Amino acid sequence: MSAAQAITSPEQGTIEPLMLDFLAYLELERGLSRNTLEAYRSDLLQFGKFMQRRGVSVTAAQHGDLAAFLSELAGTGFAGAAGAAGADRLARPPAAAATLGRKVACLRSFYRHLRREGLIDHDPAGELRGPRKTQRLPRVLTRDEVARLLREPKGTEPLALRDRALLEVMYACGLRVSEVTGLELSDIDLEEGMLRARGKGSKERLVPVGRHATSALSAYCARGRPALAGARAEPRLFLNRRGGGLSRQGLYKIVQGHAGGAGLQARMSPHTLRHSFATHLLAGGCDLRSLQEMLGHADLATTQVYTHLSAERLKDAYFSAHPRATSH
Repeated sequence: MSAAQAITSPEQGTIEPLMLDFLAYLELERGLSRNTLEAYRSDLLQFGKFMQRRGVSVTAAQHGDLAAFLSELAGTGFAGAAGAAGADRLARPPAAAATLGRKVACLRSFYRHLRREGLIDHDPAGELRGPRKTQRLPRVLTRDEVARLLREPKGTEPLALRDRALLEVMYACGLRVSEVTGLELSDIDLEEGMLRARGKGSKERLVPVGRHATSALSAYCARGRPALAGARAEPRLFLNRRGGGLSRQGLYKIVQGHAGGAGLQARMSPHTLRHSFATHLLAGGCDLRSLQEMLGHADLATTQVYTHLSAERLKDAYFSAHPRATSH
């Protein structure tokens, strides 16, 4: 019996050694984010437990085993080995299409890695397909709503200066939450009106910074940030009240707080500003390729969702304004 078979045998009941090697590959060679790595770790542990119940080694899995795993999660099948299916039916609700899609991507990548490493001579996930996801258009704010939100941080106290700069940068540059909290002081060039964002897979890109955001950043860096930093030599741009780098949770609370003050809390998350940035740029005539580069999308198809969103907004405006658009 090979070492790979031994560590994944039903008696041992563990997928962990193979999983750890796979996750190290994803982190070191492909540069995947911590959130993605943690999600894949959870997916693989869940899959390993499923295969243990079936009495099948992970390295001996066939396409039918993987399909049964996904079927169980979708609520259309039974878990476990034959004869124990009824007792092992999942108590949890069926997984969402997006969750199943991620698990398919995880398994396909995992088994490709095992085959590259010579641990298997077949790929049971090669023909695996996830469910079709219903495309939901992201929520966006109108320009007036964005203006209301950006007016919310009032005063010249350090935290007000920080919040104003934070919101202005998020809308001006369309950054992801992790990109905003990961910004360092050295990433911004106020004279040139540019910043360097670190996106998924540690890919860097340059994004223009508009006049209002540049002005807010200048005020924050001159009067707000030094007061928050004190004697600390923190490299990150946006700081919490103790002088450390702002966390994702801290950013979310700031956005939600000001959204509530602007009457937008029910429609608002930090990502809403990214969606609004993209939609407003397209409506203003920005081309898709430029928008793709600014958003840091690897695939143009991801950016194209905003064309559908712009079309929906145009239809809404048309049917609400044209006197002969609807019958009465």
